[in-house]
Amino acid sequence: MYQYKDQEYEAVHFEGRDLRYGELISCVFKQCTFMNASMEEIETSNCRFIECDFKGASMNGSIHTESAFENCTFGGANLFASKFSSCKMTGSDFSGAQMDGITLSHGDWSYTNLRHTRLGKQDLRGIRFFEADFTDTDFTKADLRDCDLTRVVLSRAKLQGADLRGASLEGIDLKSLDIKGVRLDREQAVLFVRSYGAKVD
Repeated sequence: MYQYKDQEYEAVHFEGRDLRYGELISCVFKQCTFMNASMEEIETSNCRFIECDFKGASMNGSIHTESAFENCTFGGANLFASKFSSCKMTGSDFSGAQMDGITLSHGDWSYTNLRHTRLGKQDLRGIRFFEADFTDTDFTKADLRDCDLTRVVLSRAKLQGADLRGASLEGIDLKSLDIKGVRLDREQAVLFVRSYGAKVD
């Protein structure tokens, strides 16, 4: 167990290192690489990771609170059973990451690439997903109430049993969605009907 506090790193190579069970508090990492690093059960709070590379990193069981991961890449990373609470994840790419059992609580996931992610039965209430890419994502029975889904890509996404009440759906191609079993509020239902050309008084 180690603890780093108020440290700043730029273009530092942490790839392949054993960083397990550590605690990072109010640290800043700019353009650092953590490729294939062992980061199981690491805890971060109020940290900033800017344009960092986490490809292939083992981050299962890690906990992140009010940290920012801006324009980071997580391709092939293991995020099994990790937790992100009130984090800012804008512009980060999770393509190919193992995200089963992940917990997302509040926070800003705008402009993220979450293609092919399995988020079924997840409680995602109130998260900002502005312009995120959810192509082929599984939201079966997920709770998306009050999320900002403005201009997200939901191509071939599975939404059966999902709860979208209160979520912002502006700029989405609603006609392309399969909404069988989806819970909607009245305003959203009107939006869907209008997208098919109906006039609602």
